[in-house]
Amino acid sequence: MADTGRQSMTDKAASSVKPDSQKSMTEQAGDKMKGMSDSVASTLQPQSEKSTTQKAGDTMSENSNEGQESLMEKAKHATGMGDSETK
Repeated sequence: MADTGRQSMTDKAASSVKPDSQKSMTEQAGDKMKGMSDSVASTLQPQSEKSTTQKAGDTMSENSNEGQESLMEKAKHATGMGDSETK
């Protein structure tokens, strides 16, 4: 099961199994949009809040933000709203 707002491992696998040459333009565009939104969601979600399955999926698809702040945390620090600790 995927974390909220994330693409499931099953959907990712199904999308990658079928070659683009056999997909309609609509399917290709949908896959691209899903992939981009999942990548953004991966970046926004702190590593500490990800399920074990989602961490594994992100690592395999190179969407991992291991040891990095989420974009939300970076924005808080940039605006002075975060804690004083910097990474």
